[in-house]
Amino acid sequence: MTTPEQDAASSPPPPRRRRSKVPLIVAVLLLSPLLVLALYTVLVLNWSYSDGDRSGYLQKFSRRGWVCKTYEGELAMSSVPGVAPTIWTFSVRDKAVARKLNENLGRKVVLHYNEHRGVPTTCFGTTDYYVDSVRAIP
Repeated sequence: MTTPEQDAASSPPPPRRRRSKVPLIVAVLLLSPLLVLALYTVLVLNWSYSDGDRSGYLQKFSRRGWVCKTYEGELAMSSVPGVAPTIWTFSVRDKAVARKLNENLGRKVVLHYNEHRGVPTTCFGTTDYYVDSVRAIP
């Protein structure tokens, strides 16, 4: 004759309830594209395609946008007096640079820029050219 303790030891354990993996799979499928987009955006904004300087007359500078307010400007570049100038559009991400550009509106300036191609949204600027410093020409 067996004791109740021996019966309990020899009987199989009660079946465990299995947890469904569906919520985990759905979460991974939804979050993976967002993570990839975020990493791509960080890479594109921190890796410059090109950089350089442009000089001309700062003719327009404004802060615009419905949801994402960005600083945008236009530089009138002319190599020969009397010839129609070439208009170069740019964006600014730094408020200190934007303040300095507003102070030099209408004057001849040299702008240093970085070109970032492939930025996935216009929340960082509507152009590929991001000005990071400005120098007024006397």
